Amino acid sequence: MRMATTITVTDEQRKILKGWARGRSSPVRLMQRARIVLMAGDGCQNKDIAVKLHLDPGLVGRWRKRFAQGGLAGIEKDAPRSGRTPTARTAVARRIIEMTTQQKPAAATHWSTRTLAEVLGTSHSMVQRVWRANGLKPHRIKTFKLSNDPHFVEKVVDVVGLYLNPPEHALVLCLDEKTQIQALDRTQPGLPMKKGRCGTMTHDYKRNGTTTLFAALDMAEGRLIGTCMSKHRHQEWIKFLRLVDEQTPAELDLHLIVDNYATHKHPKVKAWEKKHPRFHVHFIPTSSSWLNMVERWFRDITDKRIRRGVFTSVPRLIEAITDYIAHHNADPEPYTWTAKADEILAKVRRARAVLNNVQSK
Repeated sequence: MRMATTITVTDEQRKILKGWARGRSSPVRLMQRARIVLMAGDGCQNKDIAVKLHLDPGLVGRWRKRFAQGGLAGIEKDAPRSGRTPTARTAVARRIIEMTTQQKPAAATHWSTRTLAEVLGTSHSMVQRVWRANGLKPHRIKTFKLSNDPHFVEKVVDVVGLYLNPPEHALVLCLDEKTQIQALDRTQPGLPMKKGRCGTMTHDYKRNGTTTLFAALDMAEGRLIGTCMSKHRHQEWIKFLRLVDEQTPAELDLHLIVDNYATHKHPKVKAWEKKHPRFHVHFIPTSSSWLNMVERWFRDITDKRIRRGVFTSVPRLIEAITDYIAHHNADPEPYTWTAKADEILAKVRRARAVLNNVQSK
């Protein structure tokens, strides 16, 4: 008569097996295997374990043997399955990847699981599994823009140099306007958030006017100088530069990082800057707003205060913006730039090479 393999469970193994057997965070299969081994370690025979756990005796014997041969590792993972490699399925998966990345459907810009499955004669769940395994998401797209500024390299080196090695006795300030901020009032009050339901707001709204936020971000301290105006012409830009002049220490030079908006290069603006020699203007390359750190602050105020706000008038909108600036300046944190100019230029060169390759096809 065949005898079941004798099982010896150490105290450490028993502790781990009991944790698995409780099933609080263990898969069901691992929970069953742990219980089999624990009972086998207590001297129970396979048939008794099978009856108590409502399992097949052959299954009990298999995991008893696996533990005897490999210990905890022997029951924690499933053994490789026998049989041939599913070549037909592999070929379909390869075809799914090729069509997803290299072709487009008729009369559409991108594939869905069902349209691609119909063309290939497979199931949409098969397409979904292949996409998930290979990180493919045809329904999503990211925007980009490579700068065509002929002085791109010089400007990047200049601005990044200010970020990484700011000059002594000077402030590095990132300036820009956030234009056309709308005072939107919802047509109905939204429902509050509660357990199992997110907050709601109506999709339609009433426009109550706009304002423009002028902002200057101090990289060293993270403090922001800001004001709202109804327009964003060169006259308003000069007014804002005067405000910056008033709210910064007079003994320090000011290095201003700005974009290429025509207002910033207006002859009257240049004349004003000549009369104030402590102002040094550094232009970022065209189509490179990511290089201006105040854009990050604009993103924050949009997400945290403006996008979901309800404003019945422009003064209420300006009040909300002013309060947000005051709250930010009460406990500012320095803005740190880490990317080196060489790293940025190398990345842009790679992107341009890919773009040129695509355009040449």
